[in-house]
Amino acid sequence: MTDAKPAPIIDLRKVAMAFTKPSGEKLPIVANIDIAIEDGEMLGLLGRSGSGKSTLLRIAAGLIRPTEGEVIYDGKALTGPEAGIAVVFQTFALYPWLTVLQNVVLGLDALGLPLGEARRRAEAAIDLIGLDGFQSAYPRELSGGMRQRVGFARAIVSAPKLLLMDEPFSALDVLTAETLRTDFMDLWAGGALATKGVLMVTHNIEEAVLMCDRILVLAPNPGHIAAEIKVPLAQPRNRLDADFHTIVDEIYSILTSRMTEALGAQSRIKGGLVQQLPPVSPNRLGAFAEALAAPPYAGTAELAKIAGPLALSSSDILAIAAALHLLEFAEFAAGTIKLTASGRIFAQSDTDGRKRLFKEHLLRFVPLASHIRQVLDEREGHIAPRARFEFELQDHLHPADAETTLRVVIGWGRYAELFTYDDRTRSFGLPA
Repeated sequence: MTDAKPAPIIDLRKVAMAFTKPSGEKLPIVANIDIAIEDGEMLGLLGRSGSGKSTLLRIAAGLIRPTEGEVIYDGKALTGPEAGIAVVFQTFALYPWLTVLQNVVLGLDALGLPLGEARRRAEAAIDLIGLDGFQSAYPRELSGGMRQRVGFARAIVSAPKLLLMDEPFSALDVLTAETLRTDFMDLWAGGALATKGVLMVTHNIEEAVLMCDRILVLAPNPGHIAAEIKVPLAQPRNRLDADFHTIVDEIYSILTSRMTEALGAQSRIKGGLVQQLPPVSPNRLGAFAEALAAPPYAGTAELAKIAGPLALSSSDILAIAAALHLLEFAEFAAGTIKLTASGRIFAQSDTDGRKRLFKEHLLRFVPLASHIRQVLDEREGHIAPRARFEFELQDHLHPADAETTLRVVIGWGRYAELFTYDDRTRSFGLPA
């Protein structure tokens, strides 16, 4: 008789989350999610913005309650924050008036330890994470990487059973992120942490393959699990290994396939008026198109192969690909991007030529931009409040995604000189 399989550290069962629209209807964010983290496992949640990654992490942390389903942690239903669960956030989230030691001691507040014991544990965590000697420093005295190390120390000081990480390296420069990522993996793989399981949210494909034992690829509208990928590579992992690249290419292929499906689905809602726009500037689109049109790519490239030479993260290049696809300057499938005829002209044009072509495509292929222009043309005084369009978007998008989409369309419209925007009055207008 074999031993029964141990229960997962945390188990999200048929979890769904919805927010209320301004109209009073429910807007689904994630639906029918099953996630179980086993003892000794690092699980990655990977997907584009709007797929519900951070929402799921906050549900796992007990910070928000799902509207459907249940979360089982340590054998019982999770109804709120638990002492055995710690979170490392994307931003440093430190108290600027407290020293490094005082910030880390805060991670022990819930345990009610005597001050001496709390201080001893905090100093041990600070030493473990590589900040020994900086106990009396204030956050303003530290670099970004050191501040994030304080965040890690505060999370691990309570010896959590489950560690949740919400894009913990994304706010750092490339070299600092690589150093901190490597140091954390040395601690994890070397058994220096009391933590039994890790759930990490990331936009970065290579980061997920470098760190995780298993990756769940999420797709949006509403967020759901599109694919599960196991990473059977020994630690430490080498980015140059052929097996590593095979997994990276597979994920790019899955994400681009799901992205084209999502973009197509959004284009059918209200005629594409509430299409979520990727946060990429027109100048960056032009620079990428120019690089793609030049040798050695000649207009066609695998996203995984062009990202490195252009120093782009996977999240950046996927956003650029999505924007070029929406504007019909490029098409992509199975992890490959190809400039259209218009995209080649866009890449080869001077500044004025690019702006004229961008304006033409913005009007033709981004319904929100043409809608704003039409409203302005029809209104007396040619002015419209931002709220006029905000409410329309929030009926179909999460408020944060609606805010991002408005910010993007403002930038695109300004670049194309299609309309103006006054942030003081929060209103759109026509160019003089």
